[in-house]
Amino acid sequence: MLIQLIIKNLAIVDSLELEFDQGLSVLTGETGAGKSILIDALGLVLGDRADSSMVRHDQQRADITACFDLSNFANIQQWMLKNDLLDDSGECILRRSINSNGRSRGYINGQAVPLQLLRELGEQLVNIHGQNTHQALLHAENQRQLLDAYGKLTPLLNDCNKLFNDWRKANKEYQQLQENSSDRIQHIELLNFQLSELQQFAPQEKELEDLEEEYQRLSHATQIMESLTKIQQDLTENENYSCHQLLSSATRELEELQQFDNHLENLNEIINNALIQVDEAASEVRHYLASLEADPERQSELNERISAYYDLARKHQCEASALFQKMLSIEAELKQIENSDEHLIELEQKISKLQNDYVKQAKQLTKQRQTHSTKLASQVEQHIHELGMQHAKFSIHLETCSDQSKPLKGGLEQVNFMVSTNPGQPPGLMSKIVSGGELSRISLAIQVVTAQCSDIPTLIFDEVDVGIGGGIAEMIGAKLAILGNKAQILCVTHQPQVAAFAQQHFMVEKSVADTNKTISSILPLNSEQRVDELSRMLGGIKISSKTRSHAQEMLNQAQNV
Repeated sequence: MLIQLIIKNLAIVDSLELEFDQGLSVLTGETGAGKSILIDALGLVLGDRADSSMVRHDQQRADITACFDLSNFANIQQWMLKNDLLDDSGECILRRSINSNGRSRGYINGQAVPLQLLRELGEQLVNIHGQNTHQALLHAENQRQLLDAYGKLTPLLNDCNKLFNDWRKANKEYQQLQENSSDRIQHIELLNFQLSELQQFAPQEKELEDLEEEYQRLSHATQIMESLTKIQQDLTENENYSCHQLLSSATRELEELQQFDNHLENLNEIINNALIQVDEAASEVRHYLASLEADPERQSELNERISAYYDLARKHQCEASALFQKMLSIEAELKQIENSDEHLIELEQKISKLQNDYVKQAKQLTKQRQTHSTKLASQVEQHIHELGMQHAKFSIHLETCSDQSKPLKGGLEQVNFMVSTNPGQPPGLMSKIVSGGELSRISLAIQVVTAQCSDIPTLIFDEVDVGIGGGIAEMIGAKLAILGNKAQILCVTHQPQVAAFAQQHFMVEKSVADTNKTISSILPLNSEQRVDELSRMLGGIKISSKTRSHAQEMLNQAQNV
């Protein structure tokens, strides 16, 4: 869960450090005070797109750091271990740095990471339900994702989608082979001509490298012979100054000196060993010189073969050293084309099997969706009734695709949320039936139910209670508090009935430090300050003793639920 958030130089926030507890935490404040900054900051540190306008005026960089406790979340720890990001402390520290030029960098436990990796981790740590979530819920694809998440059907869905992707790949290959059949004869003729030319030349693996090495040796044979002859003389044949003569003289003198100092025996042995090495080197030089001779005819043959290598390589548009591999690849391509009929039959069989496996797996997914859709619809409908829509009916319709034999990504059906808001009214698509106020309540009910099934440690509700008040707002507060027993809940709200249920209450306020500097700050409230804030939310500008009494009573009742 989120335990700390540090914000520096972001928008109208100068410097801010907040610590969070378990359960339900609320964020309140006047309109325009900057409540959204907290959500924006979390979004950025979790990988959202950033731009230079987010950096505070006259500052070079904005920094956001979020610290999460992962001690009870083995699945997230496993992900971090897999990506070599796990810290022994059991904590996860995310940091996002945004420069005034618009560039930004992300860090996980001090390691710089791509934003995509930051997003992958962020999706496992925090789920943000914003006001736009209402509209997102109107799309069938999002409705399907919610049902699958509720039923924990992701493994089944992934299996289906893998079969679908394999089927599509095989089918595409099959279509490509069929399309190429008209050009097959001409292509085979071309490949046969190219292969015949290469086989006649008969390149060998690493042959060019050996040829060029031998050509270099023959090209410099005279220089090599002259240099080695001199070396041979220096080693053994110069009677006065050869290495052999000098070392032999040294050993004789040391043998005479050993009678005066036995320690010289080791030195004499070392020089004797050197003498043996010199003799061996001289022998090697003699043997090499005996085998070396200038061969203009062989040199000409080598030059001709090497030139042919480079001429043929240009013709086949490859490196000269790759001619052998080019010949093998043409052979392989010819074999594949000549056996294309057989390959087409194999692909047909493969496509048929993948299709059957997909349908079998997709039907299991359908069965599970049918089971969980009934449960989800029942729970959502119950919450909708509690939110003041007593006569509303909510159901989930699985619309079967017309051709079940053809694989589709996501399964054999489209998931549609159906709603009837008035008695006697037939159910219709949620996107076409509900009004704005009804949509916000239905959306909230869906979010509360599906959030209870989520493994994500921190859930954020950003003003999802807009347009709702009175007893319904109180019911929302109670539901969020209950949800806070399972996960950490952060809620931005304008409703005092919701705020009263919080275990932790933050207030956002905006102030002007001087004529040119506006600062937004977030303060944790104690019990007395909470009464003041709830009174403001209830009573507006003038706060009477009755308002304060009402706020205190609201707070007492909420904490006793």
